[in-house]
Amino acid sequence: MSSASGVGECDPGDLARVAALLGRPPRGRFVVVVRGPGGEPLVIRNHPLLADGTPMPTRYWLVDPGLRREVDRLESAGGVRAAATAVDPVELESAHARYAAERDADLPPGWDGPRPTGGVGGTRRGVKCLHAHLAWHLAGGDDPVGRWTSAALGDRRVRPARPGPE
Repeated sequence: MSSASGVGECDPGDLARVAALLGRPPRGRFVVVVRGPGGEPLVIRNHPLLADGTPMPTRYWLVDPGLRREVDRLESAGGVRAAATAVDPVELESAHARYAAERDADLPPGWDGPRPTGGVGGTRRGVKCLHAHLAWHLAGGDDPVGRWTSAALGDRRVRPARPGPE
C-alpha cells in the first residue's frame, strides 16, 4: 500500500540500513528522502501512523548517527533556547502548521482513529527538538529552526549530496 506522499512499503535494503543506523528496528513505515554522499540514509519520512494505528507525530527523522551527535552537542550547549530566540515566532508557527498539514494529508482516507498532533517534532509551538527541525529542513521543508540549526553546525557539513528516492 502506498500513500499520496510515497510512504508505502519500506525498501528492504533501506529497512536494514536504517535499523543499523538507529540501533533498533524502525517502529513504522518510512521512506528515505535524503541520502548522504555515499548513498547512506540521512533523513527518513515516516508514515503518520504505526501499524497498530498509534499516531507518529515526527514526520521527518534524522538517522545519521554522526549528524545526530552534532545536533545533540548543539542542544546540550543551549541550542534549543538559542534557536527559539533567534527565529521569528510567526514564521515558526507557520512552519508548524505546514508540517502538520503535510503529515495529516498522508493519513488514510476516512481515518477516524487517533491522529498525530502538533507540528515539527509533535510540538504545538516553540522549539522542542533541533533534530526534527533539521531533518525537515534537509528534506526540503521551509523551517526557520532547521535553517538556523544547519547554519549553527556549518551549512557545508550538513548539506546532503543527493535526495533519496520518492
